[in-house]
Amino acid sequence: MRLRLPEERPAEPPTGFKIAHALVSQDGSRAGFTGVSLGGALPYGVVADAECVYGLRHRAPHRRCDCGFHCVHERAVAEGLLCTAEHRRAVLLEVAVLGAFIRYERGFRFARQRVRVVTVGACACGREAGGLADAGWGREGWRALAPVCTGCVGARAVLSLAGFARLAGSGVRVRAGEGRGGDEASVPGGRFGVPELVAEAALLQARLDWFQTQLGRLGEPGAEEPRGRG
Repeated sequence: MRLRLPEERPAEPPTGFKIAHALVSQDGSRAGFTGVSLGGALPYGVVADAECVYGLRHRAPHRRCDCGFHCVHERAVAEGLLCTAEHRRAVLLEVAVLGAFIRYERGFRFARQRVRVVTVGACACGREAGGLADAGWGREGWRALAPVCTGCVGARAVLSLAGFARLAGSGVRVRAGEGRGGDEASVPGGRFGVPELVAEAALLQARLDWFQTQLGRLGEPGAEEPRGRG
């Protein structure tokens, strides 16, 4: 006798939480994500369909495989994953579980997802992030991004949180999580209004300085053309 799992037909898509690394395409025209475990080599967008990471032709999630997107039921559990050293620069995703899914005690494994909200963690210094900068690694055709505050930007090219949301598309919301301390005088004082605009202005100025430096190098003998943004 073949046992069948009980079927669920929820009126609305279930909500889940997961962590991932933020990405920007090599040409700077798209934003996306990559997983932190299985499937980490397969970048995905805000709305995406799962594929079997083992290259098998069955549809994900297959009952006898561990393919498919994964998430947990509780936000606090996903936040706990961000405490490990290898995941400190990852972002927290709130997702809508779409298509076929398998329910487990702690979460779902499912076929299709829509990322609703992206929460960007603190900068490495502990202050609230004002944007995303090149993390120093990536996938083929994609650069990984890490949270950075206005005080740690330096001369690096930075993608603002609003800019990342625009490149990701599909109505995704991107917001900064709370910082972990640091010099309070340097931390933006609020999520909206004047402090947020000041942070955005600082990021824009840093990018302008970077572009001016690259333009200056173009006039130097034997200078190479600048490569894309970080």
